[in-house]
Amino acid sequence: MELSLTIRTEPFQARRLALSLQPGEESACTAKRRDTRVEFLRSLRDIENFSRVFGSVNLRNYQVEAARAIVRSVIEQQGLSFVVMFPRQSGKNMLQAQLEVYLMSLLGLQGAEMVKLSPTYQPQSLNAMRRLETALQANFLTHNQWHKSAGNHYRFKNAHLTFLSAAPGSNIVGATASTLLALDEAQDIAISKYDKQIAPMAASTNATRVFWGTAWTGQTLLARELRAAREAEARDGIRRVFRIGAEEVRREVPAYGLFVDEQVARLGRSHPMVRSQFFSEEIDFSGGLFTASRLGLMQGNHPACEHPVPGRQYALLVDLAGEDETVRKEGFVSTEVDSLQNPGRDSTAVTVVEIDLTLVDDDLVGKPRYRVVQRYLWQGERHSTLYQRLYHLAQHWTCQKVVVDASGVGAGVCSFLRDRLGEKVIPLVFTQKLKSQLGWGFLAVVDTGRFQDFQPKQPATTEAGALNTLAVRMANEQDRLQFLFQRQLQALSCEVGIGPDKSMKWSVPEGTPDPMGGLLHDDLVISAAMTAILDEFDWTPSFSPTLIQASDPLKEMDGGF
Repeated sequence: MELSLTIRTEPFQARRLALSLQPGEESACTAKRRDTRVEFLRSLRDIENFSRVFGSVNLRNYQVEAARAIVRSVIEQQGLSFVVMFPRQSGKNMLQAQLEVYLMSLLGLQGAEMVKLSPTYQPQSLNAMRRLETALQANFLTHNQWHKSAGNHYRFKNAHLTFLSAAPGSNIVGATASTLLALDEAQDIAISKYDKQIAPMAASTNATRVFWGTAWTGQTLLARELRAAREAEARDGIRRVFRIGAEEVRREVPAYGLFVDEQVARLGRSHPMVRSQFFSEEIDFSGGLFTASRLGLMQGNHPACEHPVPGRQYALLVDLAGEDETVRKEGFVSTEVDSLQNPGRDSTAVTVVEIDLTLVDDDLVGKPRYRVVQRYLWQGERHSTLYQRLYHLAQHWTCQKVVVDASGVGAGVCSFLRDRLGEKVIPLVFTQKLKSQLGWGFLAVVDTGRFQDFQPKQPATTEAGALNTLAVRMANEQDRLQFLFQRQLQALSCEVGIGPDKSMKWSVPEGTPDPMGGLLHDDLVISAAMTAILDEFDWTPSFSPTLIQASDPLKEMDGGF
């Protein structure tokens, strides 16, 4: 394929990009300047110079490396498959738009059919189209020269680019990508969708394929193509993988490094979102959510206590039991029922935490530390009795907040408590979305070392004394409940769905045997996870009690880089 660029002279001259001749110059000088001008024009064939001169965009070094490799495959019709894995907000989308404008300009006379897919049409495809339109208008070669039709089709001369949705139900059969097939956020596109409907778009033409995205688990489409690209690199030595982490971006954009530092302080370096979204590390959930290192982070050095310490603040976190463990969506009156992962729980779990505000003034953290000081677990209690007990505990601990599971039959108890205690009672109506956000939020609290469990009265000892230690721990009620809490943590299973929202399903599977006898549930874990709800409040001295819904952990990662 011959490489050519159609350059309009008006903007080129307007910006003094051509090295024009001056009157009265000598012929030797004239020839030299002419050669220099030709050399300069040839340099514009490089995407870095093209974007800087015509689009006023300075690509970063790690962006240029990936772009040049993709362009080379397109121009030489190599038909390679690339994996471009950039951290969140590090310029992936901007690079895509510049690459698209460049290829449309480059291939405008020769003709090209390019297809770009996103996991959803709205908002992802729409956002990608808006970015392309902005780049087309800002570029001197394509300004007011491009055309849009059918809502998702762009043309510059004979170069065409079509945007499609890769959502499971989308109808995209029949589209052809003769030049380039690009998949944005490929980690959120189902493998079956790609294999059956997307891959054939490039099969007859051997078009170049680019899988863009951020790291996630090893079971995603992006991870599979990453492994395949690595194997191809080993065979022929042609680089196909461009996997960049936060530190590489920091070297070129110091402000990005500060942004990542804030996210690490907020969520913890070991949090799955931080590891994958910023450091391009794949996540493996098969070993469980609570590894030994994470359990170690949860161990504090304070004792359990039965009474509040004057001047300190406390919160009550309540997971109510009931025969009906179904969840009602979108409030109390919905008739749509969504079953929890662990039905039939028969215990009410209560965690009392001290709210330590020493980290609130920290510029990076800005959140409290939560120290567990007492646990309660009641089985088979009537709800009238539970209400009286919870009201008494809230008064006894002078609680600032009482977070209560108000799903199903818990609604009545929560309503009575709210009537007596006012807005300090925070009702939680569980849906799968809320439980997912609770899981991510609890991991953020744990991974930043802000969930601190009390020291057991009988600490761990050698293997020889393990049985005696266990007997002592089981005899002490608080040690026994802590030990049960740890067994529940270790028994948790986790499944993260494909899609932009990174929905997490986590629970102790129904019927999981307890090594100490009976069955394990997740009551104590859900109760402890409610610290994520406390994290959504402003705990500065000017605190005003207003309910804030659990946040999406991805939204605050939008740093605008």
